Amino acid sequence: MKLTAEILEASRLQFITHFTDRYSYLDSAMMALEGGCRWIQLRMKDAEEDEIIRTASRLLPECREKGAVFIIDDHPDIALKTGADGVHLGKNDMPVDVARKILGNSFIIGGTANTFEDIARLASQGADYIGCGPFRFTTTKRNLAPVLGLDGYRRLTGMMKENGIDLPVTAIGGIGFDDIPQIMQTGVSGIALSGSVLRADDPVGEMKRILAVTGQCK
Repeated sequence: MKLTAEILEASRLQFITHFTDRYSYLDSAMMALEGGCRWIQLRMKDAEEDEIIRTASRLLPECREKGAVFIIDDHPDIALKTGADGVHLGKNDMPVDVARKILGNSFIIGGTANTFEDIARLASQGADYIGCGPFRFTTTKRNLAPVLGLDGYRRLTGMMKENGIDLPVTAIGGIGFDDIPQIMQTGVSGIALSGSVLRADDPVGEMKRILAVTGQCK
């Protein structure tokens, strides 16, 4: 899918759903939307398909009302069933080109990368964007790939330029508010957050604060 200017703008700040002792997956997404985020990825690791579909069916109308992009993690079939805007595929999930045959060209398909080889493979398979990380150690993801840090993002975005790969790159993994200005100077096009928002005393206020620093505050 060719990402429109509006979708690219929304992709500058992506929220990945998570649950805590205080908040459900749905709660987390609703707070992100209330705080102004316009890209929600429904990530429900280890949940049954029926539970994911139920949550997606409640969240999709809220995203539509707010004009937010709605992405399903891992499951192209659920993205198709629920009418989501797209799917994000991890390194051990279905290849992007196989998912494209299922979903067609109107769906957004992103993929996870940690190395330049990952990025090149995803680009060749027709990914619309890259979720690249982790920036630092994070407890919200199992089997963590090697940490990239600022130097890692500079190196990878530089290699993309050298090899003519022009795809949006979203930094992810343990990113906090104070990290954002430096990360956005490495050549990435956006950031993805989860735990740092939900750990805040006021998650809605924290999302608004993050939007302001990423330049999306209207």
